[in-house]
Amino acid sequence: MTDSTLESVGGRPAGGRVLVLLDGSRVSLSALEAAASIAEHTGAEVHGVFVEEQDLLRSAGYGFAREVGAFSGLSRPLDVVALEQRMQRLAEQTRRTLAGVVGRYGGRYRLNISRGRVVEEVLALAGPEDLLVLGRARWATVPGPLLGSTVRGLVQRSPGRLLLWSQQRAPTRGRIVVFLNDHEQANRRAVSAAAEAAAYSRQPVALLLAEGASVTGQQLSELKQLTGLPESEVQVLTLPASDPVTIARLLRRQQAAQLVLSRECSLFQEPGAEALLSALHLPVTITP
Repeated sequence: MTDSTLESVGGRPAGGRVLVLLDGSRVSLSALEAAASIAEHTGAEVHGVFVEEQDLLRSAGYGFAREVGAFSGLSRPLDVVALEQRMQRLAEQTRRTLAGVVGRYGGRYRLNISRGRVVEEVLALAGPEDLLVLGRARWATVPGPLLGSTVRGLVQRSPGRLLLWSQQRAPTRGRIVVFLNDHEQANRRAVSAAAEAAAYSRQPVALLLAEGASVTGQQLSELKQLTGLPESEVQVLTLPASDPVTIARLLRRQQAAQLVLSRECSLFQEPGAEALLSALHLPVTITP
């Protein structure tokens, strides 16, 4: 059962919300800024999500559980009371930060505070019309180049769009790149997401076709129209191969500002796909 605290400014949004995972880190603050900016352009409500990690609190109950200070490097016992107090302070800080950031954009917000496992708590909140914004660096369970289990779980199971946000600033004059696949409806969902991003970023769009992809000329024409952009601002490129190295090279040549792809995309079947998504220094939108 989710134990939630909700705060709001303004009424309920007419459509989907912009959900953003918050934990007090610089990465989540950067994701919050992105979420507030998107909400400003789309009129959506920003819904902050703060999860008190249940497993961590359970671990504190064991006498052998210890934590290492981030600055001191000293090991000390995990104290349940101190951990509870720390989470309460962090939740209050998150509440103030959410109000301040969204307030600067003149938007509406809610904050949900729950206790449990991050993936399950987020999935309990997210709907198919929502956009989930996730600061990628924080949500890995272990350090390393690959995506953490939390990101992987949300990428695979989120019912709506998911935006992996990067702290590093993407090229403002680059293109929004859409990786197409053989699933017609998934292609339309990905291009629709790119069209919304292009509408407020004023960036052109590139459609990537894997070699041998079964996208007909008629379907391609409809996808280009779906972007809502003049034909001169929609480029169609055919990839000689769909391996991550080739894709990364093309993204650099195109000065990609954002990558959009469906979770149905064949790229996810390629070895090294996780490493590519983790290493890309640009926002990645993943659609159903």
